[in-house]
Amino acid sequence: MNDARTGATATSTRPRPAGAAAVAHLFTLAALLAWWGYSRIVPDYQLPGPWPVLRRIGSFLTDSNELTQLGLSLFHVCAAIAIAFVVGCVLAALAHYIRPLRLLIEGRLTPFLNAFSGIGWLFLAILWFGLNDVTVIFAVTLILLPFTIINVGAGLQELDRDLLELGHSLTRNPIRRTLKIVVPLLTPYLFAALRTSFGVSWKVVLTAELFGGNGGVGYLLNVARQEFDTETIFAIIAFILMFVVVAEVVFFRPIQRRLDRRFARG
Repeated sequence: MNDARTGATATSTRPRPAGAAAVAHLFTLAALLAWWGYSRIVPDYQLPGPWPVLRRIGSFLTDSNELTQLGLSLFHVCAAIAIAFVVGCVLAALAHYIRPLRLLIEGRLTPFLNAFSGIGWLFLAILWFGLNDVTVIFAVTLILLPFTIINVGAGLQELDRDLLELGHSLTRNPIRRTLKIVVPLLTPYLFAALRTSFGVSWKVVLTAELFGGNGGVGYLLNVARQEFDTETIFAIIAFILMFVVVAEVVFFRPIQRRLDRRFARG
């Protein structure tokens, strides 16, 4: 659940052939048909059909209380991503620029964070903070932190030394050099860290809210589990899946294409 690997060398978002798109759509259709077919032969409490789940998603999006819970989950995700991103960038920079800290951060801290169980962080957070928002944000942040450290660390290792030397010859101001040279060169790695963290955060925030939260979509999932409300369980899972996919298609992929074109020209 928390295996962080660098995403800075993400595959190029080239246009796919029409045949590949057709195969992907056929696979999705076949999966929906299989879901519908199996739901016809098992009880509703085991597997509700696609249409009841879709109706439940519609009611989920029109209920003010459930929208509030969705907003709380979104807050948990955004807060955890922001904290992990800032802390991860600082740690990666310290490891790169202060050599005595490199072994500590890259050789000890990052492998420890990468290997430590997400459930372990959650249980520790429950013991330390109780059942509240802090517990959820803390657990998700610790799971996301290695993604930023690894991606930004890889970016710092790949910086163009010639451009850095040129920057030193043009200005002695380190802040100006960082903003004008280092940050633009790191943009693909920073974006890869955010993109990876967004997808992973939704996977783990449900678990964190399920066991350690007092609100959020994961909390609704826990209530539905206790009441054997299978429609709500499937509706929440399907909604989060669609939300992440739409965010990927509408937001992340267009930005990735712009970055690909920009650095292909450069």
